[in-house]
Amino acid sequence: MKRAAAYLSLALVILVLASPVTAEKRAITFDDLISMGRIGSFEVSPDGRNVAFTVTWFCKKSNKSNTDIYLVPLKGGEPYRFVRSESSDNSPCWSPDGKKLAFVSTRGGSPQIWVIPVDGGEAKKVTDIPTGVSAPIWSPDGKRFAFTSSVYPDCADMDCNKKKLEEAENSKVKARMIDHLLFRHWNYWREGLWDHLFIVDADGNNLVEINKGRTDVPPISLGGYRDYDFSPDGKEICYTLNPDPMVAISTNNDVWIVPVEGGEAKNLTADNPANDNNPRYSPDGRYIAWRSMARAGFEADRQTLTLYDRRSGKKTTLTGEFDFSIGNFDWAPNSRDIYFCTQDKGRYSIGKVSVKGGDAKLVVTGAYDNNLRVAADGKTLVFSRQRVNEPTELYRSSTSGKKITQLTGINADLRAELEMNPIEEFWFEGAEGRQVHGLITKPPFFEEGKKYPMILLIHGGPQGAFSDNFHYRWNVQMFASPGYVVATVNFTGSTGYGQDFTDAISGDWGGAPYEDIMKGVDYILENYDYIDAERIGAAGASYGGYMINWIEGHTDRFVCLVSHAGVYNLESMYGSTEELWFPEWEYEGTPWTNVEMYEKFSPHRFAAEFKTPCFVIHGEHDYRVPYTQGLEFFTALQRQGVESKLLFFPDEYHFVAKPQNAELWWASLHEWFENHLKQ
Repeated sequence: MKRAAAYLSLALVILVLASPVTAEKRAITFDDLISMGRIGSFEVSPDGRNVAFTVTWFCKKSNKSNTDIYLVPLKGGEPYRFVRSESSDNSPCWSPDGKKLAFVSTRGGSPQIWVIPVDGGEAKKVTDIPTGVSAPIWSPDGKRFAFTSSVYPDCADMDCNKKKLEEAENSKVKARMIDHLLFRHWNYWREGLWDHLFIVDADGNNLVEINKGRTDVPPISLGGYRDYDFSPDGKEICYTLNPDPMVAISTNNDVWIVPVEGGEAKNLTADNPANDNNPRYSPDGRYIAWRSMARAGFEADRQTLTLYDRRSGKKTTLTGEFDFSIGNFDWAPNSRDIYFCTQDKGRYSIGKVSVKGGDAKLVVTGAYDNNLRVAADGKTLVFSRQRVNEPTELYRSSTSGKKITQLTGINADLRAELEMNPIEEFWFEGAEGRQVHGLITKPPFFEEGKKYPMILLIHGGPQGAFSDNFHYRWNVQMFASPGYVVATVNFTGSTGYGQDFTDAISGDWGGAPYEDIMKGVDYILENYDYIDAERIGAAGASYGGYMINWIEGHTDRFVCLVSHAGVYNLESMYGSTEELWFPEWEYEGTPWTNVEMYEKFSPHRFAAEFKTPCFVIHGEHDYRVPYTQGLEFFTALQRQGVESKLLFFPDEYHFVAKPQNAELWWASLHEWFENHLKQ
């Protein structure tokens, strides 16, 4: 009792001393950004009691990250770390009764399925797959798991795969013999491996391989949140697979069904040569819903929601009149309604459509809400929410969009210390009279009457958008923190503004989008008198890097530029990238069938006009925009005496992922802008 009283007295003293003083806020730093817990995937338990979710923590000192699994009661309460180890623990999935949680862990070496009781007990390893396990789901009858694994297509069993892996690891010869496209993707070489779907008993026995040979489940690109699902009776599984022989030029992902015991698979979407993905059975088993595109070869086509009636075989488009793409979606328990996420003018909203179709509407708007789940009571939605000044947390609401309640506060204490301003919005008339949306964020501790330099950020895609979200890589607050206004323009081609607006960039990369950006800067300078017109810089990555490279040859209105992973030479880019359907759609053919288009909008054709100081950044393992694009651009700048620097990462890809590399990235950007915009 004396010890307890002493602790209470000490606490009261601290409270009294601290209460009159309000802690001063500060601008965000890199150490703040890298120390934030990043919420990833989550699943609501079948009994509706808990939400399991992952949080990834980065350590700058070790230059690594680690992912743990947390639980939070759906009705409210303090989240707690439920599964943790020195290894990665991820991909939580619930047993049908909600009493156990399965997950993938590397604690035993390779990633395998582990299971832990929710009410107490130790985790036990279930699988021992030589090629490892990814993204398991538990069958509704509790008897099986489905998962994917990268395997050798000519192997008939796991013993063969194990032998081949060991031979590759021990061989002194590391040469690659390649006889197909595509042989590398994003940041990895395929190494003769293909992703196959497997089903295994809940005790780890009786492994069944669903797809065979040179096919991938999930598809190598353009898939959904999860591209396989068990039927409610556990007897069938549906999945997404591209059957075409050269996937490098094909967006033809199809939805297939097959008995879980194995057998002949049936293609449900053979009549659609475009992309179908993310199939989900209705809870009563009558329907399968999936996302569909209409145009083959176009990766940014509108995603509509298709309904397949398993009784009649009839397919219906539910959201044909809804002019926005369907993101992830989830069935209501009544099997009559589907809830979905969709990009919505710089944000993400949650919508609803019935199985009758034609009645899609938005029910939760105003923030960046994504990755929704419908709870077992049919009355509650669970989703992740973020804003440009708020890191991602989990929320719940009623299915009508009311009673929105925050479930987690992983970064609440740190967030309370930081001065981060919200976005402000503006609209202006862009190319061809189209209305264009822009976002602007003031620096911390903004002072009225003071003039500020501005950084214009240009998004990638190009069918993408800057939104009201807390982007951990191109973080608006980190750009603003040294004292800059940060502006973005969702130019022609951006997503979330209707499909016609998105379509308009194809075949016009340096046309309307460039005009929109220039008119956007004009509008900002005319309407925001706190911006210094003589101190404006611009930065972009991927297509945003392309636009920086294009700007370099077409205007000198910016004081300095930053091009990260930017496309520079359209012709050489075609010959070294991986997903060929993309340039063939965007530039309307190949370099030998449409020479004019590849020449018209290639920044390297305008190198003689380069004048503006430019900072070039690239990663060696970037196979989407190979690093030689950055080298070509930097060479042209240096050859003509244009002030320029090259930051080259031999261990990064299209993104900068490692903490110490990211710290260097931010420090170098801040130094570059300091030298050019603050002088």
